[in-house]
Amino acid sequence: MSDKKVIFSGVQPSGKLTLGNYLGALRNFGKFQDEYDCYYSIVDLHAITVPQEAKNLRANTLEILAQYLACGLDPEKSTIFIQSHVSAHTELMWILNTMTYMGELSRMTQFKDKSQKSEANLNAGLFTYPVLMAADILLYQTNLVPVGEDQKQHLELARDLAARFNNRYSPTFEIPEGYIPKEVGRVMSLQEPTKKMSKSDSNENAFILLADDPDTIRRKIKRSVTDSEGVVRYSDEQPGIKNLIDIYTQLANKTIEEVVAMYEGKGYGEFKADVAEVIVEALSPIREKYLELLKDKAYLEKVYAMGAEKAEKQARKTLRKVYKKVGLIERKFL
Repeated sequence: MSDKKVIFSGVQPSGKLTLGNYLGALRNFGKFQDEYDCYYSIVDLHAITVPQEAKNLRANTLEILAQYLACGLDPEKSTIFIQSHVSAHTELMWILNTMTYMGELSRMTQFKDKSQKSEANLNAGLFTYPVLMAADILLYQTNLVPVGEDQKQHLELARDLAARFNNRYSPTFEIPEGYIPKEVGRVMSLQEPTKKMSKSDSNENAFILLADDPDTIRRKIKRSVTDSEGVVRYSDEQPGIKNLIDIYTQLANKTIEEVVAMYEGKGYGEFKADVAEVIVEALSPIREKYLELLKDKAYLEKVYAMGAEKAEKQARKTLRKVYKKVGLIERKFL
């Protein structure tokens, strides 16, 4: 039994990973591997709450896996798996469904937003997927969940359900806590710098993908929205330039003051060109590794099969306890 604390993180295979994903989370995942017992899940069951093209979902799932590995995740150190390969996730979800109140789910901000945007696709999965998210987390006796502002409500539900189950039956689940790394990068949209960079943005110039080639990165940075002041300054009144400075400092390991001093008296054109090169230098090795991995389907299959086996072992251990406590007879095999 490991004494390490458990970290769980899930990502939907509904699009490509961005520079924002990398600076906000992914670059820290590799650092976690020696300090924590890490579970990284590609949550394909969450993705199908929105209609998916089957072949695209399969392709996106493998692409996310390859990008995780390219960013430094080690399948020998971390448990990297596809959510649908561990059936305990949906099994625990059903148990937790019976303990989750309709009012709790109807108050979820993301459900309110999605229900307004997609009335034609207002399915039960959109309503109950926070319960599946709770099951994802609780199955692995998770201590820490790297979480952004938009997922705090879902983590609170997982905490509430864990405490509710523990109080109704007996201590069974760890109560998970949110984890915000000391070095966390928030990257804003290149076209609307007051909004977070998002892979679902309809404007492809608003985000940089980990798989973007160098010329595409240079073009997107060149087109990034700035202002008419023409002075490289770190100010809320210049959100576009502030965002580019943030990106530069995080990738080049420089302070804000150093970057501002470097471009005193220089224009935006030179600054943008240098920001683009810093990004290209940081992401090119990841892109090359990712493209290499995508060609090796046998290796990717080996990784997700090994991950599912490791995840299944821990998940079944938790689920057996849950089934016993709620009064379900354990299945016997002939």
